[in-house]
Amino acid sequence: MHERSSVGELADSLRHELNRYPPGGKLPSSRALVERYRVSPVTVARALARLTAEGLVVTRPGAGAFRARARPEPAPAGDTSWQEVSLSADAATELVPRAVDASGVLVTLAAPPPGVIEFNGGYLHPSLQPEQAMAAALARAGRRPGAWGRPPTDGLPELREWFARGIGDGCTAAEVLVTAGGQNALATALRALAPPGAPVLVESPTYPGMLAIARAAGIRPVPVPADSDGVRPDLLEAAFRATGARVFVCQPLFQNPTGAVLSAARRPEVLRIARAAGAFVVEDDFARRMVHEDAGPLPPPLAADNPDGVVVHVCSLTKPTSPSLRVGGLVARGPVLERLRAIQVVDTFFVPRPLQEAALELVGSTAWNRHLRSVSAALKSRRDLLVTAVRTELPALSVPHVPAGGYHLWARLPHGTDEAAVVSAALRAGVAVAPGRPYFSAEPPAAQLRLSFAAVAGPAEITEGVRRLRTACDEVLGRADG
Repeated sequence: MHERSSVGELADSLRHELNRYPPGGKLPSSRALVERYRVSPVTVARALARLTAEGLVVTRPGAGAFRARARPEPAPAGDTSWQEVSLSADAATELVPRAVDASGVLVTLAAPPPGVIEFNGGYLHPSLQPEQAMAAALARAGRRPGAWGRPPTDGLPELREWFARGIGDGCTAAEVLVTAGGQNALATALRALAPPGAPVLVESPTYPGMLAIARAAGIRPVPVPADSDGVRPDLLEAAFRATGARVFVCQPLFQNPTGAVLSAARRPEVLRIARAAGAFVVEDDFARRMVHEDAGPLPPPLAADNPDGVVVHVCSLTKPTSPSLRVGGLVARGPVLERLRAIQVVDTFFVPRPLQEAALELVGSTAWNRHLRSVSAALKSRRDLLVTAVRTELPALSVPHVPAGGYHLWARLPHGTDEAAVVSAALRAGVAVAPGRPYFSAEPPAAQLRLSFAAVAGPAEITEGVRRLRTACDEVLGRADG
């Protein structure tokens, strides 16, 4: 059973038992709860923390946990209807509405209900995360002299140097800003490079979080179709001509959601086209450290060949470690770096120094490369199992490309399938999948699903998840046939 499920079940049991105790009454000790429910001390602590957050329990260090006293009746709700007028007052003058649709992001962030298999997750399952190495790194970082002081606004010099080395000899630490993860870096880049109302070229399909950033800033995403070799240069050049855009956002390596890698022939073409248009290429290199064991040598980042400062590079430590290790790098050359720096400082001041120190300790430890090798082998094994299971059990789904990196498959449903109905039926069957619609900035060409193999507990969950998805597909496709 998942730890998350155990925590929820224990919290439910304790919630039902609270009426046995008077307000202020003491609950059984953590040791007694461990013995009674046969769970770990960590599960007990998390269940009590959940009840504390709900206001049902009060914990006192050294004394134990107590039933909370009755809370006073909440004050009458105020009238917030005025906000609807205020928030829409400028809509008539906005070139691009700034209403934010975060559904495409939330589907990969929200934990599914207990017992639901997580094929929609965007992060490594805890069993794949380097939890011990991160804990040791954080402990060492906390003891460093000055670890809790104010860091340089650009980031720790040693961490900036580490990110620069990941790009190549042509990049220096002076061109790196440390950010609070990749999403923060993307938001900073788009705000710096495109004014409200401006068009921004994006791959189609593409990462929903980037589309949400653009729309929140009042920027207009313009799709450029991509295939198994990445974005199509002929259509990219035409899109620059037609729109006058000055920014193109892409994921050249293991693109989300298709898993495609920008081909060697297209890489220089993309840079040439952008340079001719006087435009920037924002390179989201999110999956470089999630390469599969059988991938072979990887192409360098586009930023490695960037003498003219065309590429603004985004990378992060979050994907290969933990959703809570939100440390990333934003790399640029030329005057644009100062604009990026200014926006970064205004938005966040700086990334907390203890987190930067912990990241530095982690990537400098002997455990780091061991972890990357372990994740590389595990992702390949999981990918192969999911591909085989889908092709065997779900022949109606098409998987046109098997990626050599990243954490998901992009599957096409039969023509005319109701994508939303499949997603809903899957959840009823006990498996959460990501719908394809949020990955498109315009109308999608087909119904599609993104299936993650990194967020599940292991091979047994992959097999069971596909079985449940087959039940959902049989329900929807059978109904459509009838």
